[in-house]
Amino acid sequence: MAQQRGFLFPRTATGRSSILPPPPWHYSGDLLTIEYRTDPDRVVELLPDPLEPAEDPGAVALVWADWQSCGDSYEELLDPVRAQYREVFFVIRGRYRGEHVSRCAYIWVDSDFSMARGHYQGYPKKLGSIHMTRPVAYGRAGPRLQPGGRFGATLAAADRRLVEATFTITGTSETGGFVNSHAMLHTRFMPAIEGADAPPSLDELVRVETTDVEAGPIHVGDAELRLFDSPVEEFQALQPREMLTATYRQVGATFAGGDTVETHHER
Repeated sequence: MAQQRGFLFPRTATGRSSILPPPPWHYSGDLLTIEYRTDPDRVVELLPDPLEPAEDPGAVALVWADWQSCGDSYEELLDPVRAQYREVFFVIRGRYRGEHVSRCAYIWVDSDFSMARGHYQGYPKKLGSIHMTRPVAYGRAGPRLQPGGRFGATLAAADRRLVEATFTITGTSETGGFVNSHAMLHTRFMPAIEGADAPPSLDELVRVETTDVEAGPIHVGDAELRLFDSPVEEFQALQPREMLTATYRQVGATFAGGDTVETHHER
């Protein structure tokens, strides 16, 4: 019998068909981050044991990201359909053993490789349609990264508009937001093939961090945000009560792996 190779499915004799190469994975992209406060009870109910509420428990970050990514061979960059994608995600905070951590509560992406990569890392990714205004350095078909630059951002999924936002740059800042600034603590979960009543095949809490972080200037501004109802989503429970900060920033980072901090499954 032939040996099966490949970091993730489909695994084959050569491994060439794998949806992803092994880490490290490198990312470069533009991030629009809107932070606000919501009902803290709606945030706390999204924290699994053993996480506890954070200080300022109702704080939420909603992030649009336009990424280009690749593995260590960089070959995806010459086949951009394998490198480029966008995503939108809600980040909340909690405390684990007294340390503040960030956690992705909801996330949508527009490519299969990003979804597979996210499930490996513990991000609860779903498919969506994501758009955000791109800045320009020349011409009139986009805003400049300067005061007065105006941006729009949208998320749709399952034929429904879910979220829309606008952002106008007012200046720059030395500091950004605080919700998405900690190590990410995620849950990797897979139900048992025997069914929901059997112990899960995988249930573990993992810490996900990035290295080699580079970042450009922090452009701050004013944002407006609308969340719409959907019969198959629950993010709308995180309705804004108070807007905090909004920023636009170009960043780069590398994911090389994480750490399992707790294991909750027995087979």
